Amino acid sequence: MEMVEVDGLHIAYERAGSGPALVLLHGYVGDGPTTWRRQLDGLSDEFTVVAWDAPGAGRSSDPPERFGLDGYADCLAGFLEKLGLDTTCVAGLSFGGILALALQRRHSARSSALVLASAYAGWAGSLPPEVAEQRLRQALALAGGTPEAFVAALLPTMFSKPMPGETVDDFRASMQAFHPHGFRAMSRASAEDVRDVLPNIDVPTLLVYGDRDVRAALTVAEALQAAISGSRLVVLPDTGHVCNVEAPDEFNVAVRDFLHDSRS
Repeated sequence: MEMVEVDGLHIAYERAGSGPALVLLHGYVGDGPTTWRRQLDGLSDEFTVVAWDAPGAGRSSDPPERFGLDGYADCLAGFLEKLGLDTTCVAGLSFGGILALALQRRHSARSSALVLASAYAGWAGSLPPEVAEQRLRQALALAGGTPEAFVAALLPTMFSKPMPGETVDDFRASMQAFHPHGFRAMSRASAEDVRDVLPNIDVPTLLVYGDRDVRAALTVAEALQAAISGSRLVVLPDTGHVCNVEAPDEFNVAVRDFLHDSRS
């Protein structure tokens, strides 16, 4: 792991490979290297792949609890600047997808292309109000509980089918290491609404979703595709929320093909 400081926050990240940059943003559980291990390994033959630990996750510092999406987007822009990445493809999973949209809203010059995996236009922008409110209540309650209760509540919603023990064990361990303060910050940011940015996105955009995702259903994907001009939707069969972990080969092929097309 490497580390940089952005506005007083220590941001940990892992980098692999060389070539055009691909920056990976994890969801509101886990950390960057664990979530994106199969992309760090599988795409670094052709790309410089960077997976950060968001503020409040992994080895990064906790942000203020009311950091909000704007705070996360500004921090991400500062992180990219510290790494010398003037423009890059930004790929986000779940909360990471919301953050990619927030970056596009506040720092659009930073993104040359977007990959939105199992993503939302914020919970408030993609889910019925009662569902978005319930999800935030659950998250804030879990932040005050034990790691065991945290994992028991959320891990079953991440995968659609039994996975190799090592894969699940690694992901479980990254979840158990959650930061209560940081998780509250990410949950509050996830609950925002970023639908306003969707009609203004003018970079190539790929949407990748699992057809058995119980957190971001295909109706969410279809609404984003309708709102983002020219976007492409890839649906991975028999796959759940962490589709890049559950179907890494198919996910990597979709991303690689998209990046080739977006550069041609």
